[in-house]
Amino acid sequence: MATYLVGDIQGCFDDLCQLLEQAQFDPNHDELWLAGDLVARGPKSLETLRFVKSLGSQATTVLGNHDLHLLAVANGIAKNKPRDKIQAILDAPDSEALLTWLRQQPLLAEHPTHPFVMSHAGITPVWDLDTARSCAREVEHILQGDNYLWLLKEMYGNGPDQWDPGLEGIERYRYTINAFTRMRFCYPDGRLDMECKLSPRQASSTELKPWFELTRQPIDKKMIFGHWAALMGYQDQQVIGLDTGCVWGNSMTLLRWEDGARFEQPCPVHA
Repeated sequence: MATYLVGDIQGCFDDLCQLLEQAQFDPNHDELWLAGDLVARGPKSLETLRFVKSLGSQATTVLGNHDLHLLAVANGIAKNKPRDKIQAILDAPDSEALLTWLRQQPLLAEHPTHPFVMSHAGITPVWDLDTARSCAREVEHILQGDNYLWLLKEMYGNGPDQWDPGLEGIERYRYTINAFTRMRFCYPDGRLDMECKLSPRQASSTELKPWFELTRQPIDKKMIFGHWAALMGYQDQQVIGLDTGCVWGNSMTLLRWEDGARFEQPCPVHA
């Protein structure tokens, strides 16, 4: 049995299938861990959701910002943007089942035996792993419960950008969602920047640093994330970034945990 980890799919289902075939992924024995953003911009978000759901316990996916936005759109909270190409999901006969399954997925997932954790954007440097776990579970509990519509409606916004253990209610939940699903850069004091989407080399502000370069609370597991295509698969001793911009015509990246082997699938421009 092998454990495979893949970056953002964003509806690029055919590319995912080719990548899994290249790696000889066996859905009966292997595990597939997905770094969120299963949907949006690519042509086959519906097929992607159906496939990942069909893998059952062999697949683990975390929620990304596009996944949360889909849930908001489906419930009439946010506008359906044509460029997201999610109408097929909304019209599908199994739409309700797929969306219910999607909102049961975690913000933070930890492998039971391998020393890694996964979230869509990473783990904010001001959190240790216990705090990250606790904050993730708080938001997941609401998303999976009867009050999820309230959270979907109130989650939009860039503030608060500074963590405080005393944060309560929607401010605490919004910070958590932004940290897990939208974060890229931070200021030296740990504040989140929600605007810059460039690569670290291109960022004009000398203040901004990638979240993983700041002095951080110690986490004794490798942090796996997606979200930041401009990093093009950055990896160091602490983190592995797996989003390599498939939807933008770059590639989709799959990592086999046991031996570190990487598989790349070149992709056409979908977005």
